Amino acid sequence: MAVKIYNTLSRSREEFKPGDPPEVSFYVCGPTVYDYIHIGNARVFVVFDVIRRYLNYRGYRVKYIQNYTDIDDKMINRANEQGVSVNELADRFIKAYEEDVAALRVRPADVKPKATEHIPQIIELVEKLLANGYAYISDGDVYYDTSSYPQYGQLAHQNQDDLLAGARVEPGEKKKSPLDFVLWKQKKEGEPAWQSPWGEGRPGWHIECSAMSGHYLDDILDIHAGGADLIFPHHENEIAQTWGAEQKPLARYWLHAGYLNIEEQKMSKSLGNVLTVRNLLEEHDPLDLRFLLLSAHYRSPLNFSAELVAQSRSGRMRLQEAVTNLLDATKVAVDASGDKEEKLRADLEETKERFVEAMDDDFNTADALGVIFDLVRSLNKYIKEAPPYNRLLLEEVLQFFREINEIFELIDLASPEALDDELEDMIKRREKARAEKDFATADQIRDDLLARGIVLEDTPHGTRWKRK
Repeated sequence: MAVKIYNTLSRSREEFKPGDPPEVSFYVCGPTVYDYIHIGNARVFVVFDVIRRYLNYRGYRVKYIQNYTDIDDKMINRANEQGVSVNELADRFIKAYEEDVAALRVRPADVKPKATEHIPQIIELVEKLLANGYAYISDGDVYYDTSSYPQYGQLAHQNQDDLLAGARVEPGEKKKSPLDFVLWKQKKEGEPAWQSPWGEGRPGWHIECSAMSGHYLDDILDIHAGGADLIFPHHENEIAQTWGAEQKPLARYWLHAGYLNIEEQKMSKSLGNVLTVRNLLEEHDPLDLRFLLLSAHYRSPLNFSAELVAQSRSGRMRLQEAVTNLLDATKVAVDASGDKEEKLRADLEETKERFVEAMDDDFNTADALGVIFDLVRSLNKYIKEAPPYNRLLLEEVLQFFREINEIFELIDLASPEALDDELEDMIKRREKARAEKDFATADQIRDDLLARGIVLEDTPHGTRWKRK
């Protein structure tokens, strides 16, 4: 069975064939670090984190690159508003970004390049485009000449006439065509600038990813990814730049995450419904947010609401509860076997196959979660039946949950924290009272523990606790 990926460039599912298997090069466009990321940004970073992990699960060795855009108009304007340097602004919001995505269990990229640290590579790429006839200088600015590249519009699946109908020239731009885009901007008063063959200036937005991906990966990228909002013009322009400079495609597969709406409305500053991850983390468990972001296929639109977060929490806690029960049952399992073991073993094997089928089909996390919950139902039924349990079988089920948690990371498989001696003693006294049928004392101890933030749960395998 092969992994199949929906390629935005071809608008079709294609069998995944990296250039040098099992090595995979994976480049994701990162944040422009002038503000806190919002939940729509987070969807992009979470889903591609899971895709990266799944490719590792399938035996590929993934080199994952995600850049920081730390110089552009937004950066300059925000820094001026706050009376800080662009570098200070970037450092602050890179730190904030890394804290926020770490809370959402997004693993750090292998390489995290910044645009400002790759100015020589950017200048070299612009020089190639000029030398190859794909760019021109206009009053100190350098522009890409889209008329020199007939395939321009291929990723957006529009021809240049259609694109021209919606294009416009911004004030101060001196380009030949509204579709042309800036590669290098001449310095303006008060802006950061670097020396170049065309005078002091700074890079345009689109050039950085072409330059940095080429710097870290000599060959064609296997996967280039980002949000659907980047298809045009950002990724379209990257394709044009790399072809103009190197006469080769930038990437084999283009992946784009769908839009996220808030209460069925587009997220926008004008509607005042932009939800930052930082604020949401004050109200919600980060794993509940991660669960919600994975509950739909990554290319599908996704709605965000407090009700859907609550549903995600309910689903995630059902999964966590099943695993906790599994851990408890494993502690008392023996080498028993029978018909009920055969049923669970058959369900486990079927789950493994169906999980891979779902994820191989363009990383369908929604279907994969459905498959996992089918196993949860089977496991719960097995555990509710009286012991003895089969130790080896439960360990096999537990190993499967460990493997999928390496991909999804939605549950806690760590050993529970220890309580202090006083609280442990209270739980033991309650268990003794229950054994002696002194339920009044047992209930009083439960209430006392609850007042101190400890919730008790009586199970067939003993009393468990968790913090409120």
